[in-house]
Amino acid sequence: MTEKTLTPTPRDAFDLLMSGNQRFVSGASEHPNQDAARRTETAPSQKPFAVLFGCSDSRLAAEIIFDRGLGDLFVVRTAGHVAGTEVLGSLEFGVAVLNAPLVVVLGHDSCGAVAAACSALENGKMPGGFVRDVVERVTPSVLTARAAGRESAEEILAEHIEHTVDLLLERSRVLADAVAAGRTAVVGLSYRLADGSAQLVAARGLDALVPAAS
Repeated sequence: MTEKTLTPTPRDAFDLLMSGNQRFVSGASEHPNQDAARRTETAPSQKPFAVLFGCSDSRLAAEIIFDRGLGDLFVVRTAGHVAGTEVLGSLEFGVAVLNAPLVVVLGHDSCGAVAAACSALENGKMPGGFVRDVVERVTPSVLTARAAGRESAEEILAEHIEHTVDLLLERSRVLADAVAAGRTAVVGLSYRLADGSAQLVAARGLDALVPAAS
């Protein structure tokens, strides 16, 4: 897909996103769509090619790690990428109103929310305030991974990302229908803080996506 394609397919959008990440990893970022011309172009309306639902971690700035610019990504972020009704509504807006062909769940290693859930299960102590709600929403992923014998931090993270992907489709009829119709794909990516790479760990709605991403 070229930058001028008006209606990218889910495959196009995924490739565009991952090519940007490859540039970032290699130190060859192009910083597209970040100039005054793009600012003027996008002022009247937006047409992002992907909806990105990621962790709020300060090291996970979407437009930087995927080498994108203004109007490219519709970004929603919460600690541990936990999804409440506000998140679901935002994602549905990105797909149903803005017609984005791709939804990405972006997790990362050394995630504080995942670590806090693991710690709470081990010592029986939950954090206070609304942080507790975040930890409680991550805990099922940790329990599922451990029940299947997946104990490493990487395996637990992958389980939490995949759990979030499936949760979005279970809770949102809008997203599920868009995937079923082939208009949108929902994928899960795991980001590595040290080298900046994003690895595919889950894909729903486009079977051809997984082998082509390797």
